[in-house]
Amino acid sequence: MQAEDPPVAGGAGAPAAVTSPVPGVALWWSDLAHTASDIERFAPCLSPAETARAARYGTEALRAKYIAGRATLRLLLGRALGIDPAAVALRRGVRGRPELAGGTAMPDFNVSHTRGGAVFAIACELPSHFRIGVDVEREDRRLDADGLARKFLTARERGSLPGDDADARRVRFLRYWTCKEAMSKATGDGLAAPFRHLDVDLSDSPRLIDGPPPYLPARWSLQCVDVPEGWLATVAIWQGAG
Repeated sequence: MQAEDPPVAGGAGAPAAVTSPVPGVALWWSDLAHTASDIERFAPCLSPAETARAARYGTEALRAKYIAGRATLRLLLGRALGIDPAAVALRRGVRGRPELAGGTAMPDFNVSHTRGGAVFAIACELPSHFRIGVDVEREDRRLDADGLARKFLTARERGSLPGDDADARRVRFLRYWTCKEAMSKATGDGLAAPFRHLDVDLSDSPRLIDGPPPYLPARWSLQCVDVPEGWLATVAIWQGAG
């Protein structure tokens, strides 16, 4: 019998299902907001390695966000697999990408969190060679958009940034960034991905129009995620992992 869900299943920080633009992929949003007593109640569903990692965070706020995020992931995967959240076997895959252990490759999943908000994606009904990645950013994140654009965007993308509005350039850069970061999380490349050579078109819905292997446009789908106002998120589907 599956144990009762931990307290993360309800309350202010409970994961809320988001309408998915991708058939076969389930999406959730959580603001990871929980009381200290909630954190202590669902911390036991973490593995010993996760508990040790939580203890290494320098502040109680960071520790609480990590525990809330990991417990939420375990809850959602436990529901998908029909097992207790504490029984979900997780491991670090190639280049540290989280994956299910114990010979269970599916479903694929991915998580992105920043400043207390998180998006969880689980590929419940996709072929085994598909991989997913997701990235979320605060729309008001302050950064040097022009400097980062020179480092991470293609010449065509840089040319699409609004010329006379610094704030609009910053937001458009963040939209490009969520697309590229989501793709890099699907492959597991992370910051080693060739961001400056991934050419994304934002003129309609986002789409990859050029890139080196394994970032070949025919094998990728990019979709905006309907997250709360003030956030930007993208889910990437890669067909080439097999």
